[in-house]
Amino acid sequence: MAYTIDLQDVTVTRDGNEILQKVDWRVADNERWVIIGPNGAGKTTLLKVAAAQIQPSSGTAKILGEQLGGVNVFDLRTRVGFASSALVSHIPNSETVLNAVMTASYAITGRWTESYEDIDERRARRVLAEWNLSNHADRAFGTLSDGERKRVQLARAVMTDPELLLLDEPVASLDLGAREQTVQLLGSYASSPVAPSMVMVTHHLEEIPAGFTHALLLNEGSIVSQGPIASILTSDLLSETFGFGLNVTFDGGRFQVRAR
Repeated sequence: MAYTIDLQDVTVTRDGNEILQKVDWRVADNERWVIIGPNGAGKTTLLKVAAAQIQPSSGTAKILGEQLGGVNVFDLRTRVGFASSALVSHIPNSETVLNAVMTASYAITGRWTESYEDIDERRARRVLAEWNLSNHADRAFGTLSDGERKRVQLARAVMTDPELLLLDEPVASLDLGAREQTVQLLGSYASSPVAPSMVMVTHHLEEIPAGFTHALLLNEGSIVSQGPIASILTSDLLSETFGFGLNVTFDGGRFQVRAR
């Protein structure tokens, strides 16, 4: 079996604090994972290791078959799509939506002197259509709503046909309508047999799109449990992870959680 992420005994230490502790985790190329845990659990740090943005302090991390510490991470990152709210501040407000997506081909966030071929623009316009952004192609990025900006991030992340797609809270802070629209689009994308391996960090079970197959629960830098999503997102395991009594239900393809 091919693994897009293969972490063995991975620990990440910052300023003497272990943010991740001896993490063992494998993601197969046909799996879609969601990572859930309290604030400060280490979720974003785990995602950054998977994105080859940081290296473990100890242990072995292989991303797309390449071991961190023994590979050119700049080349490796071109094979990984990464959508994060941190990206927004790096995209110039005056940049058109089309260019904001197309510049992902060069792993930059603002068009400068680089040249693009017709195939790049056709690809960008097709991706914009997939994320319901065709009518915004010529708009300035700074004029978009939060929901539209989130979808531009997603469009950028898939522009290069990544082998691994990482999403850091892709619908956080959106209003109800924008959230549901984006969750629906993500569900359609994740359910496609040609979609890449995917990992999504979220705080809310209600934000998990259809098509996701596995879940990992994280607390204080350690894995509480991991495996097929239906066996992991249970009332008992979520209550253990958050240290609070929770009741999980599943209806219409979506999870919900309430206090017990």
